[in-house]
Amino acid sequence: MKSIFEYPKDKLQLYLIAHGFKKYLAEQIFDWIYIKNIYSFDEMTNISKTDRIKLQKYYTIEPLKVVAQQQSKNGTVKFLFQLEDDYKIETFLIPKSYGNSVCVTTQTECRCNMTCTFCVSRLLKNLRNLSTVEIVQQVVMVNRYLAAKQDRVSHVIVTGIWEPFDNFDNTLKFVNIINDAKGYQIGARHITISTCGFIPKIKKFAELKTQINLSISLHAPNNTIRNQLMPINKVYPVEKLMDAVRYYIELTNRRVTFEYILIEDINDSRETALELAKLIKGLNSYVNLIPYNNTAIENGYKHSTKINQFFETLQQQKINCIIRREFGYDIDVSCWQLRAKNEEIIIK
Repeated sequence: MKSIFEYPKDKLQLYLIAHGFKKYLAEQIFDWIYIKNIYSFDEMTNISKTDRIKLQKYYTIEPLKVVAQQQSKNGTVKFLFQLEDDYKIETFLIPKSYGNSVCVTTQTECRCNMTCTFCVSRLLKNLRNLSTVEIVQQVVMVNRYLAAKQDRVSHVIVTGIWEPFDNFDNTLKFVNIINDAKGYQIGARHITISTCGFIPKIKKFAELKTQINLSISLHAPNNTIRNQLMPINKVYPVEKLMDAVRYYIELTNRRVTFEYILIEDINDSRETALELAKLIKGLNSYVNLIPYNNTAIENGYKHSTKINQFFETLQQQKINCIIRREFGYDIDVSCWQLRAKNEEIIIK
């Protein structure tokens, strides 16, 4: 049987018709599962009993299993979900003044040439791409959590800690589902896809000319530092990445966000800030400066003490930038640290 969460509405219509259902049933199902947060065919009362029984023969509507859940004092919630094959994935809920942001993942683990040296994820093994169902269900589960508070997800970040563009087709199907006017109705401009610099798919994404936001995990303005932090840079170096970014901006006329994690004495000097400003000057972009979160793993990296200096240097160079507020500082904030602890890879 197929999961009902696998299908964008147009595809679900086709499958329903193939199984002898009426086309309009797809909109009714979307309304129940994405608007009313009902996850039982038996409770879909505007669908005939005969159709409800028949639906259960063809489709499942099973939720993910919650293995662990942590809540920060500032409201950030981290979920550890278990998949059918026992792999575990993490999902973040970040309440903000403008709504509820959810950070979803698209893989169980990064490919080795994409695993950043500052990330806990490099300790984890067993790579596979998530299905469309497994990505959608992360938002489903967070919305179930928020429904009890009479609230819902308003923004989605498809994270670059794992690489969404390495799971391109399923990521785009996921976006189609949550963006549907009969589904979660999350606007394209409220959805961000973050990439560590997977150039071929950045260009392919540009050619789709969507309104979805693009974020680049940059973290260094030159190849020397970026090679140290991000192995993917050895395949797609900074100069080629910037060419791809320019291609995206020229084709879409949309702004790009550069994510930049500040690590003490690695990429946080004033000279490095000046180099970053020179690299991106004139681009329709802004820089999201992210304080590095110390983790339980020994990697020699530390929270930068020069964040304000770096920020002020960029401002002096007329670069649009912000310092991201720290969320979940009192829980296992670093991506995949909760999973690593659960699997006894690290002990904090």
